[in-house]
Amino acid sequence: MKLNIETSRRIELIDITSEVQEEVRISGIQEGICLVSTRHTTAGIIINENESGLREDILNLLNRLVPPGAGYGHDRIDNNADAHLKAVLLGASEALPIVQGKLELGTWQSIFFAEMDGPRHRAVDLTVLKRE
Repeated sequence: MKLNIETSRRIELIDITSEVQEEVRISGIQEGICLVSTRHTTAGIIINENESGLREDILNLLNRLVPPGAGYGHDRIDNNADAHLKAVLLGASEALPIVQGKLELGTWQSIFFAEMDGPRHRAVDLTVLKRE
């Protein structure tokens, strides 16, 4: 399964929780695991609270840790080394349990696609596995 995403800013967090949950529902799997992953080297998948201040804090932290234009070697190729390095910090996947046909998320947890080099057309892969 694949989700297609159009990002609109260079750096942004996009809540994909409802789309992932819908794909789990369509799969019909009641107990198992959903792997949410991206193959993009300048993007990530994270789980956290969907609160506007926290989303802004996450992006600000990434920019402080890995500021653009800080003399990275990769910038000589396409000037986006900071996006690659931010993606390394975030990770490319999350595995979530499926219980009674639904994602097992905490009360405040949401799944985010983290764009670090947009705007772009992106894809998120979903692998849903049934527990034997």
